[in-house]
Amino acid sequence: MQLLLNIDVDDLARATGFYCAAFGLRTGRRFGTDGVELLGAAVPLYLLAKPAGSPAFPGATQVRDYTRHWTPVHVDIVVDDVDAAVARAVAAGATLEQPARTANWGRIALLADPFGNGFCLLQFLGRGYDEIATPA
Repeated sequence: MQLLLNIDVDDLARATGFYCAAFGLRTGRRFGTDGVELLGAAVPLYLLAKPAGSPAFPGATQVRDYTRHWTPVHVDIVVDDVDAAVARAVAAGATLEQPARTANWGRIALLADPFGNGFCLLQFLGRGYDEIATPA
């Protein structure tokens, strides 16, 4: 199985600049004015141009809104230094929603991109999630 990450944005150039500056990604392929592939993470990230106010899917009553929103799916980005990663992301345009805090598995900070999508920056410490894992 291959995993791809797609993120809807209303401004493709601005989103490309943000994700490249915040996370050190680089532009791969371009798909006309509809999308861009970003490389440099464990999976490719695809930014998809979708105008604000457009239906989320055919027949949807809910429309795309790029203000801060909640979704049950979000991206966790594992970094070597959460404080440096937070500074880089905020400088690129992210909003810091919760400063880094320490848990027994590592450190976590909560942020949002300029398009309302929440994401977490994680720095594993010790054995990472194995510090809290139980046998399956």
